[in-house]
Amino acid sequence: MNRLMVFDNHYFQKTYAGWLGKIIGIRLGSPIEGWSAETIEKVHGEITGYLVNYKDYAADDDSNGPLFFVRSLMDFSYEIDKITPREMGLTWLNYIAERHGFIWWGGYGVSTEHTAYENLKFGIDAPRSGSIELNGAACAEQIGGQIFSDCWGFVAPGNPVLAARYAEMMASVSHDGEGIHGGRFVAACVSHAYVAQDVLEIIETGLSVIPDDCEYARVVRAVRDFFHADASEDWKACFRFVREEFGYDKYPGNCHIIPNAAVVVLSLLYGKGDFSSSQYICNMCGWDTDCNAGNVGAVVGTFAGIEGIDDKWIGPINDLLISSSVLGGLNIDTVSSTAELFGRLGIKIAGASLPEPWEEKETVSSDRILRFDHEKSTQSFRTACDRPQVEAALRNVADGRDSHRALLVTANRLADGNEMKVFLKTYYRPGDLHDSRYDPGFTPIAFPGQTVTTAIKNEGEQPLRVSIYAGDLNSGTILRSDLVTVGGSWSDLTFRIPALPGSLLGEVGLLVSKKNPENGNHGMTAFKVDYFGITGTPDYDIDFSKERMENFGFGHGGFHREVSQFTYRNGLWELDDDELSGSCYEEGEVYTGLYGMKDAVIRCDLCPVSGFHHQMNFRVQGGARSYAFGFCGPNTVAFLKKDRNYSVMEQADFSYVPGGVYRFQIDVRGGRFALSINDEPVLEAEDPERTYRYGQVGLSVRNGSHCHFRHLRTAPL
Repeated sequence: MNRLMVFDNHYFQKTYAGWLGKIIGIRLGSPIEGWSAETIEKVHGEITGYLVNYKDYAADDDSNGPLFFVRSLMDFSYEIDKITPREMGLTWLNYIAERHGFIWWGGYGVSTEHTAYENLKFGIDAPRSGSIELNGAACAEQIGGQIFSDCWGFVAPGNPVLAARYAEMMASVSHDGEGIHGGRFVAACVSHAYVAQDVLEIIETGLSVIPDDCEYARVVRAVRDFFHADASEDWKACFRFVREEFGYDKYPGNCHIIPNAAVVVLSLLYGKGDFSSSQYICNMCGWDTDCNAGNVGAVVGTFAGIEGIDDKWIGPINDLLISSSVLGGLNIDTVSSTAELFGRLGIKIAGASLPEPWEEKETVSSDRILRFDHEKSTQSFRTACDRPQVEAALRNVADGRDSHRALLVTANRLADGNEMKVFLKTYYRPGDLHDSRYDPGFTPIAFPGQTVTTAIKNEGEQPLRVSIYAGDLNSGTILRSDLVTVGGSWSDLTFRIPALPGSLLGEVGLLVSKKNPENGNHGMTAFKVDYFGITGTPDYDIDFSKERMENFGFGHGGFHREVSQFTYRNGLWELDDDELSGSCYEEGEVYTGLYGMKDAVIRCDLCPVSGFHHQMNFRVQGGARSYAFGFCGPNTVAFLKKDRNYSVMEQADFSYVPGGVYRFQIDVRGGRFALSINDEPVLEAEDPERTYRYGQVGLSVRNGSHCHFRHLRTAPL
């Protein structure tokens, strides 16, 4: 049945369309999640567009899961015979915070995912963590087995058997039985959508990777057979059949997988590969609308390609993807950049070569190079102008520099003397988001000391004046480069963001104006952006007196507050005048900085209050992967490695007293690390396995300790 998959640029475009399709489905279905079909029809009539005019759509579990679970292939192994369910489970412990964000709702025994996480935390590895043996069938067969499994199709295109094997391992972390069958089915459907001729072929491929006698296969066949026998092609009649034969009342738990699987298959069949029709049908059925519409969007988006998705769905997304992992440096991203992550993994798994225009680059780096090579991609750029009459637009176009696509920026009535911003948001306050049901938290994605580069080509008749800028949220300061006149050929611009003590960069972008203020020409302004890069090691300090406690409201996990610029895994973290106060009975950790940072000098004043475990973490790759230096006993300082749990690698004698102030400096250079306290060398260490080569900065307390932290600084070596 399967056809040969060709790993050319078409693969990247299909992957972007599938991932974008999932994000569209999630966003469209979220406002009516849990509603009945009758209520939806009564309130909304027919769904022909988004039901809520979101500002920037906040994180959702349906996108968190695929994006971060696939990282198990990066952190451990992408080879199917080397990765195991146990390692898939460790990926949960690494990227999911405790009791907030990502998947938190319901409680142990109520939410399948919550139950699995608690099992993992207390040492019950996958697949037992999600098994019927441990958790019971009602918990293990809820919907999560399928809603997080699209990603395995993206990284195994045209290879549904491989996609299903990946999906089974990850689904087994939290699910069993029909939950695992659903993961295999969805992954195989997405995988085959790359090469299929019609939707029925996709569904048959999904059936081919699950047992013939399972309930999941029974419901898929029943819906398929009803469709074939339905001469009127009435999806509402099919849904009435589904509700009577496979409704929620037939299965235990809050959100069982089988009724929702029926809606997914129904929507695919009656939608006939048309993206808008499939979304309409799926959402009008009700039940778990965001999950179902997300799966349908992934399959049909991949099958139809970006040209099959109407612009009315794409525009409001603006390529933005907000997540709620434990690492704030990964929570601000774009649909296109994350689709590229799937694509590069797929290329590696298949042993193929990167096609044009995709270029080789480090898997993880502190450098963020944004290109526009996915059709329709805007990389979440936006515009603003001090003249309200200006009408600006962003559009992805084919004719960039060399073989790349570009972002075309147009503005009507930009008057001489006015200035327009074309920019990225590099940090989000709670008020920037529509809601925070899955509790996002953020660290900036741009810092002082980094260098911004771009290439611009003027497409208008009048020369433009352009400068690169960075905006500080804490002080309101705008840092900007010298003006450059941009004409009709490509111009390269560079700006190193200068040091600004106590800053929090919220925007980075371009300031654009006409060259001749006296001209008075209000005509069309147009220019192309070839790429936009934020590169290099940060050089900045955090002044806790300028930070704030940010209230993200009441998500599924309860009341959620974060210290600005930080995300936390566990513990009690509060601002106390010009200090950060942290305490925890287990392992309390907060993180900041760039996820891809490698070598640097990190400084902070530690002020132990009580207990014996006060630490600075570095190369933090999540809640289960980092290094640390810190006090580790009454008269001991130690170098620790965290691989799920902390272990002491090296230690030395050091006397300290509660209430004292100890200036830690950590020099991170390659595989060797050095700690100085109060400017005196104390301990040098290395990890012979060189496990962690990059990561964020962290502060932590353990085992009933309480510590205050001051003056956190990161600088290049």
